[in-house]
Amino acid sequence: MRFTTSSAALLAAAASRVAAQDSSTTGELGDAIPVENNPPGAVYKAVFGENPFFTPDTPAGGPVVGEFSAVTAPDGVGVMFKVALENLPTEGGPFSYHVHVDPVPEEGNCTLALAHLDPFIRGEDPVCDPEAPETCQVGDLSGKYGKAGETGSTYQNVFWDEFLSMVEGPGAFFGNRSVVLHFANKTRIACANFELKNPGVDFDGGECSTAVPGAGGNATTTLTGPATGTTAPAVTDSETATADPEQASGTATPTAADDSEETQTPIAVSGAASFPDSISLLTAASISLSVLLSL
Repeated sequence: MRFTTSSAALLAAAASRVAAQDSSTTGELGDAIPVENNPPGAVYKAVFGENPFFTPDTPAGGPVVGEFSAVTAPDGVGVMFKVALENLPTEGGPFSYHVHVDPVPEEGNCTLALAHLDPFIRGEDPVCDPEAPETCQVGDLSGKYGKAGETGSTYQNVFWDEFLSMVEGPGAFFGNRSVVLHFANKTRIACANFELKNPGVDFDGGECSTAVPGAGGNATTTLTGPATGTTAPAVTDSETATADPEQASGTATPTAADDSEETQTPIAVSGAASFPDSISLLTAASISLSVLLSL
């Protein structure tokens, strides 16, 4: 039977699509679900260098320094991240980074952060397909948005992740967990716990003023609104470290900023508003991005 050129091209395209699908792996509980009820104004931060776990050969000597800042996306869907790292090792890269299941203990042992945050039980293999982030481990940030150290000893990135939660309870909540930086061979270099800097809006039916740290302005926004959307399922019992029921329930309390924090100037949109009805998504997006970049 003879195939025309166009038929052969269609078959080739279909085979390419199948191959692309095969490169993505769905977790045992399905693909990751976008989180739609993150509280506007919530801010978390994790800082490297305060309690170094390992000091490799670095350009300036000493540990890797930097931070991961996270603020709620403007419509409450997912989280916007800013990553800023300096003094990355001179060799052994590129360097991956992930949200891990447990917080780092006071002594700073990164190995005790356990495995990657993986509430849908996807596993590490095959590697994450950045074209299909919903099929990746929820905590595999570098797999979805790029590794560090590919362009020198500093690394900066800003990205939006739909699948992490700032609401305690679902397995995708990261506020009581840690972030870990790895060599290419998976050895752990540095780690830090996420700490709550601003709780944001209470989405349980009440109101609260949201003072966003690290930006200019002198007003306070009052935002109200019901929780909406679907959140990721709580993690179930499994042999994987990510299925710890205590972690799934989000019972651990994030550490709040201490009194030594530099003076924070709150920002807000004037007046009372209903989110997102009374604030355009474009305006909210601009506010979220400006807050994130100011952290």
